[in-house]
Amino acid sequence: MTMATKTAKKTTKTVAKKTTKTAAGKAAKKKSKSPRILIVTPEITYLPSGMGNMTNKLSAKAGGLADVSASLVSALYELGADVHVALPHYRKMFHVDIGGFIENELLVYKSKLPDDRIHLAEDRIFYYQDRVYTNSQEVDLKIALAFQREVINNIIPTVKPDLVHCNDWMTGLIPAEARMLGIPSLFTFHNIHTVKTTLAHIEDRGIDAAEFWSNLFYEWPSANYFEAREGNPVDFLCSGIFSSHFINTVSPTFMKEIVDNQHAFVPGNIQWEVASKYHAGCASGILNSPDASQDPETDEYLIERYGVENHFDAKRKNKVYLQDRLGLDINPDAPLFFWPSRFDPVQKGCQLVAEILFQVVDKYREQGLQVAFIANGAYQQVFHDIVYQHDLYKRVAVCDFEEGLSHIGFAASDFMMIPSLFEPCGLPQMISAIYGSLPIARNTGGLHDSVSNLHVESNTGNGFLFDHYDSGGLAWAIDQAMEFYSLDVHTRGTQVGRIMRESKERFSHAVTAQAYIDIYQQMLHRPLVDEVFEKAR
Repeated sequence: MTMATKTAKKTTKTVAKKTTKTAAGKAAKKKSKSPRILIVTPEITYLPSGMGNMTNKLSAKAGGLADVSASLVSALYELGADVHVALPHYRKMFHVDIGGFIENELLVYKSKLPDDRIHLAEDRIFYYQDRVYTNSQEVDLKIALAFQREVINNIIPTVKPDLVHCNDWMTGLIPAEARMLGIPSLFTFHNIHTVKTTLAHIEDRGIDAAEFWSNLFYEWPSANYFEAREGNPVDFLCSGIFSSHFINTVSPTFMKEIVDNQHAFVPGNIQWEVASKYHAGCASGILNSPDASQDPETDEYLIERYGVENHFDAKRKNKVYLQDRLGLDINPDAPLFFWPSRFDPVQKGCQLVAEILFQVVDKYREQGLQVAFIANGAYQQVFHDIVYQHDLYKRVAVCDFEEGLSHIGFAASDFMMIPSLFEPCGLPQMISAIYGSLPIARNTGGLHDSVSNLHVESNTGNGFLFDHYDSGGLAWAIDQAMEFYSLDVHTRGTQVGRIMRESKERFSHAVTAQAYIDIYQQMLHRPLVDEVFEKAR
């Protein structure tokens, strides 16, 4: 072999080696591309800048689902994940005022949809809704079917996600389609509400359910599609739980309570499916968190903002303002109890407060105990009647909910009451702790996961829990709170400051979002953002 031949062969090997390395590098880069996540939600509050023009103006919210959806999308996007979001185009709610003109965001998104990550499901039924849910199950069902039709027929084929994350009954059919397509799906249910309808009705609304009918959950088992189609109702929430690959509730304890069949209001089929997923290792609970705007250091509604270091004087100023506004005796030293939840006797336990309201106010008359109710609901009149009957106008205030007034209520109060019969998550107890208003709560669901009994000696706990759902248990917890209030100002101030600091760190969207990210990575068996890919780009 000549020297020239040897050199040629050596050069060929070197080139081949370099070519192989380059090809392998490209293949590795292609393989390590971030997985694409599609979050499907009927509610959302805001989205991070960069995901589309005016995304921070989106505001379709009925409850905590909107906040957690928004925070999750934001956290994923900031992490660098390929995240997409699908939601109904509530045209009446999605508008901004620019120079005195209302500009419909449809004009913005239609020009950006091909390259954007926000996917607005289009249907006339969305356009004129001024709230996410109506009082009509028939209308809500139409909205849900129109939304899911668009997600199944148009958005999933466009996005081509690696994982789909669905929320609540309005998205309950989508995991069945995802399973048929071989796409992993996570289903989060924030409450137990559901609706039922037939396959025939679903198909009449434009969803080809025949291709995934066997992945849905029915009133009773059906041998075939034709037997099920006309007269065997599909349960939307149970279908989402049944067909998804992984499920979660919005608190760990509420998940365990369902599994252990502790709540009579949870239908047997839902309890069974949740328990099956749980025992198979495909279920968990993730505690929601309040919106980041709920912060006494930045809250624009407050008379005086405050943090851990200056909370004592600032809370007193907010208290005096609230007392004056509501017609209570003006006394910054009076212990103030706050009720921020809706007056719902089925869940929230307002009747427990009604049973002992006069007794508590009378027992702590010398201390000047006051109660402020800032809430709406059918039970509100009961409290008006109690105030009138016992002439408690200077000690107890009952008024309609106002956003700004509610914020001041958290800042002004010393204690917040949430004696719920059940609580999938609950946000008031977290907000109150961040504002330095200590929660008085029943030991159930998300309240158990977010409130623990205060122990001054060991610097632990953030509130007052009672176990038994009765007025006696609530009265006991109020007594514990008043015992704490009788301590010296320095001790109280130190404990309140600690609770504020710990709560702000613990109850944050970043913590909640990271828990969801962990589930995504577990389901995908890979990191959400690949380190090699990050370096390569």
